[in-house]
Amino acid sequence: MRNIKLIIEFDGSDFCGWQRQPKGRTVQKVIETAIFKATGEEIMINGSSRTDAGVHAREMVANFITNSTIPGDKFREALNTRLPEDVSIIKSEEVEENFHARYSSKGKTYSYTIVNRYERLSLGHQYLYHYRYNLNIDEMKKACQYFMGSHDFRAFMSPGSSIKTTVRNIKELYIEQKGDRIKIFITADGFLYNMVRIIVGTLLKIGNGKLKAEEIEKIIIEGNRKRAGMCVPPNGLVLEKVFY
Repeated sequence: MRNIKLIIEFDGSDFCGWQRQPKGRTVQKVIETAIFKATGEEIMINGSSRTDAGVHAREMVANFITNSTIPGDKFREALNTRLPEDVSIIKSEEVEENFHARYSSKGKTYSYTIVNRYERLSLGHQYLYHYRYNLNIDEMKKACQYFMGSHDFRAFMSPGSSIKTTVRNIKELYIEQKGDRIKIFITADGFLYNMVRIIVGTLLKIGNGKLKAEEIEKIIIEGNRKRAGMCVPPNGLVLEKVFY
């Protein structure tokens, strides 16, 4: 028995998310089908994250156990020749038996990209969120500091999760702006359901003057989801990296 680790890039536009479902096209199922074609084995792979429909990944990590004799580094070619164009194996390697893509992870970095202009967006709309109202970027940057550290982030979670604790540690949160493009990067030891998208929505609420940066601290303490911002659409979200 061998443990194979994959680093995967995918465009989530035409997927119903990562995790396999009874109906709908998922990244997990597409890769498992490619593994079956390459090895003849029906295998369920472990993913580092359960990304939603429309979310993209630059470096999703997965692993699976196999009896195949294909060398670890050769799974990349073996699978890429059997995968659709919107999924690509960037790297494959054999790893220790106890490695698990999800449970061995020490953290992740996501990015969220916004186009801030009045005119509607025609190019790249599947990767960008179009926000047409004026934003105070300095206030948004100021607000980032209030999210930093270990807190109970239940106010920034959508319902529907059965996790044991809502405490997470945000290690980095910053904003880059180039022209009308605003890119928000966030790194944490883990994320709650829709946590990144709600934090982005909250930063937008601060940027448009409907919330003050200093209020973030109180929202975190109170755990009041209604006071935080909206859950922005998935298309601007990219899983950038998983740390081990």
